[in-house]
Amino acid sequence: MNELNILGKILIFAGIILITLGILFVFSNKIPLIGKLPGDIYIQKKNFSFYFPLTTSILISIILSLILMLWSRR
Repeated sequence: MNELNILGKILIFAGIILITLGILFVFSNKIPLIGKLPGDIYIQKKNFSFYFPLTTSILISIILSLILMLWSRR
């Protein structure tokens, strides 16, 4: 029975993460500065465009690391 409790908690946590990601994808155009920070690489040429959100990725990584660190201390 204990294994089912753990599996249930994992599924609930995964569902919360998926819902949060879905909301972020839907409203990502309305969040200011996400993807437009200094340090984000954007190269556009005649038949080629390349975009790599380096600074945005680092910022999101730091925020998620802090959240998970606080979550694990609980």
